[in-house]
Amino acid sequence: MKRKAVFLDRDGIINRAIIKNNIPYSPRKLSEFTLNTDIKPVIEVIKKHGYIVIVVTNQPDVARGLLKESILQRMHTIIRKNLPIDDIYYCPHDDLDKCTCRKPKPGMLFEAGKKWGIDLKKSYYIGDQARDVLTAYSAGCIPIILDYPYNRDVKESLRINRLEEILDFLKE
Repeated sequence: MKRKAVFLDRDGIINRAIIKNNIPYSPRKLSEFTLNTDIKPVIEVIKKHGYIVIVVTNQPDVARGLLKESILQRMHTIIRKNLPIDDIYYCPHDDLDKCTCRKPKPGMLFEAGKKWGIDLKKSYYIGDQARDVLTAYSAGCIPIILDYPYNRDVKESLRINRLEEILDFLKE
């Protein structure tokens, strides 16, 4: 029997995004990397419901030379040490690389699905951008958008105002 998962986008969901001119950016320095304070208890309840929790994130600043791989790994170590997640998948490529892992392509979700035995149709993807919704649909997952002023134009997905609201959707 396949397992259920909740996929979480990193920037804007796991940690705070850097907002400039109403556009979200990934932190590039450890000093900019701050976990969202409400994420840990939400993940703990998600896990109690029997879901695997996997972080998926585009990190094109690695390919662009704006983020060192070692800093990215330290950020992910902070996530692993502080949150009860099962895995992290990231794409270090830029759009020009035309890889299969860069969201909105579903490569990271397919890879996680294979490794963890996940039924993607019974899984959720929580993000904060249109790219996240497209990724979820491409993989067959249920998309949920966490509401922010910068994503009010994103349609065609479930929308939550607070991370805790994801718990209303989970089924045993």
